[in-house]
Amino acid sequence: MESAIYALGFFDGVHLGHQALLTRCVRLAEQAGAEAGAVTFVGHPDTLVLGSTPMLINTLDDRQRLLRERGIRRIITLPFDRKMMEMPWQDFLAGLESRGAAGFVCGSDFRFGYRGEGTAEKLEATCREKGLPCAVVPEQTVDGIRVSSTYIRTLLEAGDMERAARFLGHPHIFTGTVVSGRHLGRTIGIPTANLELPEGLLIPKFGVYACLARVDGERRPAVTNIGTRPTVGGRHITVEPWILDFDGDLYGKEITLEFHKFLRPETKFDNLEQLRQEIFRNAAQTRALFGE
Repeated sequence: MESAIYALGFFDGVHLGHQALLTRCVRLAEQAGAEAGAVTFVGHPDTLVLGSTPMLINTLDDRQRLLRERGIRRIITLPFDRKMMEMPWQDFLAGLESRGAAGFVCGSDFRFGYRGEGTAEKLEATCREKGLPCAVVPEQTVDGIRVSSTYIRTLLEAGDMERAARFLGHPHIFTGTVVSGRHLGRTIGIPTANLELPEGLLIPKFGVYACLARVDGERRPAVTNIGTRPTVGGRHITVEPWILDFDGDLYGKEITLEFHKFLRPETKFDNLEQLRQEIFRNAAQTRALFGE
């Protein structure tokens, strides 16, 4: 098995702090003639460690997609179960070494192993003893604020996509598969796609967003509503992009949405015509934002 330098972390959002780790990992891997890798987990460690699960910024698939876009070629995805939580930190590292790990990168506050007894300092010392490359990356800040998944979650919940993008280092993304909906949009000339929303994923502020939709290898402007669609008596939360100037069958296809700007809160209109006029106004705003 080809050796790899591994960045360690959960990487929810793959934000600027994570990207500093990944950049260092790729550089170390190039110097060592190894692959750049990342170790992440299926479930969030807080579920067992703290007894509470944060709503996640990305699905596992999107997290892996973002890691690969930043030069990571090998991804190890581990279950965070009781066995993992109670594993001595030395055993955790030995397990990775048995899978080709030839060096590590982590953040200065990274903790791992039983009771979080593994620290960045212990990781550095272990690598030094074994002659393995290792890098500990300091925390990153924007506007004097520490870049963290926790802070970014508050921005998404507030609908502040532009500030979230500054801390993420990229637009917030969500990938979903198009499923059959109620087809009401088509009756008013607004054929939206209905995307499945996975359980446990953070839901941004209800409202309408200017997005870019990646479908069939192209990026197109899209007006996206997140919410319950109160004008038509909706009850379930949906993510519904209207991909502008697109004509084609989307059922069963995967769409990745990039959220660029919050346009307005979700509103209950008196009738469908008012809703239609407002969505067309949002379409004009979206076209203006991205250019024709």
